[in-house]
Amino acid sequence: MYDKILVPLDGSQLAECVLPHVETVARGCGTSEVIFLRVVEPVMIPVTAEEDISSLSQKEIDIINGEIRTSAENYLGKLVKSLKYDGVNIRWEVTSGKATESITEYAVKNKVDLIAIATHGRSGVSRWIWGSVAERVLRSAGVPVLMITAPGCSPEAEK
Repeated sequence: MYDKILVPLDGSQLAECVLPHVETVARGCGTSEVIFLRVVEPVMIPVTAEEDISSLSQKEIDIINGEIRTSAENYLGKLVKSLKYDGVNIRWEVTSGKATESITEYAVKNKVDLIAIATHGRSGVSRWIWGSVAERVLRSAGVPVLMITAPGCSPEAEK
């Protein structure tokens, strides 16, 4: 049923709470591939009308973005090496852009059957203020989305 699973991660322990669930689904559904995705949003320096002596050059911005991407690649490489899903091909990829759009576009382009993503489980005003990548993925993805509320992140825990 879920032959290819996409697991977006942001590098946090909260996001990694989805891992045991992904393993269970992958084993139970005979999944052939699990893809771990990290989306890095490029650093953008706003252009102002007047020159600011402290502004970064494009070369410096490119260096910062390269370091962020390398850090994301190192994180996913290390994580994937630690996982053993018997009979399941595990791979990782880093993309650049806005998180929600990048995740949903990746899912379509790669014919993903399921997106498994962690959520803080916020509701009401806190979700409205902080936003939720998981919520936006749920609403915009053309495939099923398994949302896992991280331990200690239920709406009751916010009170």
